[in-house]
Amino acid sequence: MTLDCTMNAFLLSLRAWRPPHWHRIVVPVALILFWEFASRIGWVPAALLPAPSRVLSTLGSWVFGVGESAGDNTGRWLNDAYASTYRVLAGFVLATIAATILGIAIGWWKWVEGAIEPTLQVLRPIPPVSWIPLAIIWFGIADKPAIFLVFLASFFPILLNTIHGVKATDRNLIRAADMMGATNWQMLRYVVVPAALPSIFAGLRISIGIAWMLTVTAEMVAVKSGIGYVLWDSYYFLRYDLVMAAMISIGVLGLASDFVVKLIMARILHWQQGTTRQGVSQ
Repeated sequence: MTLDCTMNAFLLSLRAWRPPHWHRIVVPVALILFWEFASRIGWVPAALLPAPSRVLSTLGSWVFGVGESAGDNTGRWLNDAYASTYRVLAGFVLATIAATILGIAIGWWKWVEGAIEPTLQVLRPIPPVSWIPLAIIWFGIADKPAIFLVFLASFFPILLNTIHGVKATDRNLIRAADMMGATNWQMLRYVVVPAALPSIFAGLRISIGIAWMLTVTAEMVAVKSGIGYVLWDSYYFLRYDLVMAAMISIGVLGLASDFVVKLIMARILHWQQGTTRQGVSQ
């Protein structure tokens, strides 16, 4: 009994403890310092894993045009980032519209689920990268194959989360709306869709990360511009510092994209603030 009380008190104290704001950077700073140290004393060959200082110098040249360490890509980061971001947003927005509408229909109407879901379940396990040859044949070497691949990769996480959100709607809410004389459309608009929004946004956050992965993959083989193309081209010329600068760029842009989705989610799901763990500041 005493042990249980001690454990409960310990867990409560952990939950109540608020670390300083700078604790978020402790781990990444420690990893970067160790990486720099290991590179400088020769634990890791600089040709295989450049030191962070060299990677940051190359990234600065690529972004700001300072120095010549980025070679032909000096000062071209904004153009490359814009090209990749455009492909991500185009495919992601198309996937969001299609998957949300179809997911609501499948989750709400049994006959739609029976007619469409078997076909979707056959297509879902096929890796998006396996569509690259067909995408190139259909759309050529340009933006369209990358947008197509992003659409395919983003579509299914949003679709499945939307279906789950619709099917998980509280039956009591549906009954209450039905007793108040709500039409089928009103029930969907004012009860089912709002109840499914947390699941839909979970799918959106998953998909935006996948969208960046597939854009970079497509740019390696099907497009001649963008961050993924720079990454692959640098690999051929053994410019691993530029490879890692491209990886950092992808991570930062992915983080920014997820942050925007979270802002939209917080704005739309404002009713969750203070009522769920989603609204509790950590």
